[in-house]
Amino acid sequence: MSRVLVVGAGPVGLSAALALRAKNLKVTLLEADPEGRQRPGSRALFVHRETLELLDGMRPGLAAEITGYGQTWHTKRTLYRGREVYARTFPPPTGIPPFTSLRQVDTERFLLAACEDAGVEFVWGARIAGVRVNPDPPDHVALTDDDGRVWTGTHAVAADGARSTLRRELGIAMEGTHGDGFHVVVDVADIPGAELPLERVFHYEHPELGGRSLMRVPFTGGFQVDLQCRDDDRREEYGTEEAVRRWLPAAVGDGYDERILWVSTYRFLRKVAASYTDPDRRVLLVGEAAHLFPPFGARGMNSGIADAAAAAEAVATGTPDAIASFAELRRQAGLFNSAAAGTALDHLRPHRRIVRVKQRAAAALAPVVPRCGAWLENAPYGPRHGSAAAAGRTY
Repeated sequence: MSRVLVVGAGPVGLSAALALRAKNLKVTLLEADPEGRQRPGSRALFVHRETLELLDGMRPGLAAEITGYGQTWHTKRTLYRGREVYARTFPPPTGIPPFTSLRQVDTERFLLAACEDAGVEFVWGARIAGVRVNPDPPDHVALTDDDGRVWTGTHAVAADGARSTLRRELGIAMEGTHGDGFHVVVDVADIPGAELPLERVFHYEHPELGGRSLMRVPFTGGFQVDLQCRDDDRREEYGTEEAVRRWLPAAVGDGYDERILWVSTYRFLRKVAASYTDPDRRVLLVGEAAHLFPPFGARGMNSGIADAAAAAEAVATGTPDAIASFAELRRQAGLFNSAAAGTALDHLRPHRRIVRVKQRAAAALAPVVPRCGAWLENAPYGPRHGSAAAAGRTY
């Protein structure tokens, strides 16, 4: 049986391996880190229904395992300068929920167990340093690690992240921009017996945080806070654990400054690979090896898992045309997601005065014109669907 190589044991690489095994292909997954590595922080937090359906197609029952552990909240609230402008509570869903919220480390735990059960071969501590595409079968791709070990296969799926070695070695450029300023993301553990309401809350210009915007999202065992800093804010004033201890009580209440699990910062990156495959159609880029999106809108991991499912389908078909079609359609989805993230960024960090005027007007009208509150609620995440539906799934 021919072998497919997957590089990277994050959620996208694990999903690719699982999808390939569902096609009865032999899979070796190569990961630079050692087995049992600890990765802090919630990172990718949401798994959307479309993604859960894809995962269930790879491994029946997997969606139920993930949703059984994750949180699905039913209430969304949006405030503008401390005043509520939107609130909606949805009825509990039947079947697969619209999303579930859990830390990425937990998502990876479920995916790893599914891969092991499906017979994926893992090689830990294999940091890939080189890639060679051969013109002659049966082994078209050869990957070499830092220790000189070589693995060969018919195809390779590059899920090795934002600093992808495979993408670099193939000479594929990343195209796009990054936004000004930075955000601080904080994981906070619940206070047992005094958990905050199970709801997602977005604050425009929080009055207790100097007019900075903030979002709070629950996950199993705690919640994540995302603070939007100003262009001239300094990281040491807002983005360190010591700094977070100072401003967190104003955001979520007393006692949580001692419950901090993880602090990180990020910028709004919007980048898409110039191509999702090599000229010989043997290496397929997926996830952050192919695109970088900001966390708002939950496009990163969800689109990466859609990449992984499409890559497995193309590899199983086995023709260069199938790989080329995968690369074109998933790049269309990447470009759509990048543009949608840009729309969200224009709303979150408006540099045009007219946008701020519209936000203030919508907040003033929200009590009597509900669609104004709905616009304030939805705009920070950008459009979800669009022309990239031609690629199968936007995410």
